[in-house]
Formats: sequence, structure tokens, C-alpha cells
Amino acid sequence: MSIGTGIVLIVIGAILEFALNITVAWVNLHLVGYILMIAGAVVLILGLIFMLRRRRTVTTNRTMDDPETRAQTTRRSTSRTNDEVL
Repeated sequence: MSIGTGIVLIVIGAILEFALNITVAWVNLHLVGYILMIAGAVVLILGLIFMLRRRRTVTTNRTMDDPETRAQTTRRSTSRTNDEVL
């Protein structure tokens, strides 16, 4: 979600800076555009960093039937990215 927010902020800032030729007495729209583009870039970079740092886990459940005792054995293993199987 933060990646999309960063892109939206960059787009809105670029529109304010490059596409509008409106002069408002109480606010400088060009400065607001630059601020929004910088904030969008920061949010985009932070979103990418957090997305890449997120640990992903894979859980596998296996159920086996023992033909001699007719018992079911369930084995559960969990593995993480770049980690050994727990």
C-alpha cells in the first residue's frame, strides 16, 4: 500500500509543479509540488525496503498412514526464506 501511496504523491506533486500555471496568493503551489514529490519518493523507498525485508514463511503439512498400526502420522514443517527447516 505504501508503494501506491508514494506513486500517488509523486504524481500529484508533479502535476502541481509542472502542469498548473495557477498563482495563489496564500500558497506557493510549486513548492508544495516539490514537497509532495520528495515525500512520495521517501514513502516509495521505505515501502520497497520494508517489502524486501519482510520474512516469508512456508508451512507444509503431511499426513501419512502407517499400514501396520493403521495410525495416522502428521508432520508439520515450517521454513523461512534463507533459513533452515524448523
